[in-house]
Amino acid sequence: MIKKFIRRIFGSSKKTDSRNEPVILGPKEHGINPQLLSPNAVRVTQTLQEAGFKAFVVGGAVRDLLLGVKPKDFDVATNATPEQVKRLFRRAFIIGRRFQIVHVMFGQELIEVTTFRGASADSAPKDEHGRVLRDNTFGEQHEDAERRDFTINAMYYDPASQTVLDYHNGIADIRNKTLRIIGVPEARFREDPVRLLRVVRFAAKLNFTIDPATREPIQVMAPLINNVPAARVFDEMLKLLLSGHALACLRQLRHEGLHHGLLPLLDVVLEQPLGAKFVTLALSGTDERVKHGKPVSPGFLFASLLWHQVLEKWNAYKAAGEYPIPALHLAADDVLNAQTEKLALQRKIASDMRDIWAMQPRFERRSGKSPYKLLEHVRLRAGYDFLLLRCASGEIEAEVGEWWTAFINGDGAAREELLAKKIKTEGESHAPKKRRRRSGRSKHKDASAGAPAERSNT
Repeated sequence: MIKKFIRRIFGSSKKTDSRNEPVILGPKEHGINPQLLSPNAVRVTQTLQEAGFKAFVVGGAVRDLLLGVKPKDFDVATNATPEQVKRLFRRAFIIGRRFQIVHVMFGQELIEVTTFRGASADSAPKDEHGRVLRDNTFGEQHEDAERRDFTINAMYYDPASQTVLDYHNGIADIRNKTLRIIGVPEARFREDPVRLLRVVRFAAKLNFTIDPATREPIQVMAPLINNVPAARVFDEMLKLLLSGHALACLRQLRHEGLHHGLLPLLDVVLEQPLGAKFVTLALSGTDERVKHGKPVSPGFLFASLLWHQVLEKWNAYKAAGEYPIPALHLAADDVLNAQTEKLALQRKIASDMRDIWAMQPRFERRSGKSPYKLLEHVRLRAGYDFLLLRCASGEIEAEVGEWWTAFINGDGAAREELLAKKIKTEGESHAPKKRRRRSGRSKHKDASAGAPAERSNT
């Protein structure tokens, strides 16, 4: 037994055709810091093991732990069925149609528990393109490892023994910074086309190189994404854009030819100087907020990505004779309707996007009560940040953003002074001739004092 264990550890570099037996690495070999684990994830594995089941932290959490990064989410894999898992925890819920999983809740933290998946059955329901529709086949751990998408996501960590089980040389690929799909790439992409987007996200996020065999079929199979339910595409796009590497992901999407159909016309926007600068600023700002742990609004993000499509249509409607505000609403409708078919934008996100866009003309009204009313808008901060992006990209004058920055941050007296200056500036720009005529009359007051016509004009 001891010899077998040693062979597993020191034979990690040896490649074999059989994946039934994993390479097992101890703490010194994998270097995982146990303090990076979620106590609740450890609790789930411990509870399952004490009930007589196998249980491991799995997937992206193990990958991040091996990279020395604290995972944001923890998944657990077990040989217990969903019903058996549910009975062991007070707040556990079975979800999923394509493959059943269990969500175990600990306060605000969610631990996702999946049963080891077996080899995909030929009888599993598929669509005409080969995408698996439902597959609740359970199996052995080595089969579960083979069903996972990438080698770096197919490792299992046991918190009790602090060992890592590696079935597909994931450790070697992590050390070589290589992203490699498990199995035949064409078949795996056809089985679940969302993997095409996941390749891009992981490569950009981890700064890994895509294995040539994995990359080769991507552009050819890209149209398969059109066959994926819009809700799943939206979820994956949201993960991509909120990864903290949104700009890199978007560039990778374009490089791999996967952006077509996801964000229509974005390619055109990125070829225009103002559009490219605007999107780059928006994504860079999002990445910085994610890296510093600040909240990010999906509505603001998608409003930024699609703004220049709205702007183009807005200008077209105005050129056709439509009034500015109705024209903006029509443009927003056109863009959102086109996107909903592809991304299934949630109603709340679409509503936030409309609010942000609709606020932009209101920032141009800087007199009377209008600025004060805008201060009360529930989306003021998002609309204001969006305005600053427009200024920074060169779409509108920087003075507009500077004025609103001073107005938002100022007290009552400062705001009144800003409004007075604005009125004076507008008066000077709109009526210079009238002011000069009054000045001329004042020089010849005595001469013109008795003229009724002159008095009526003053």
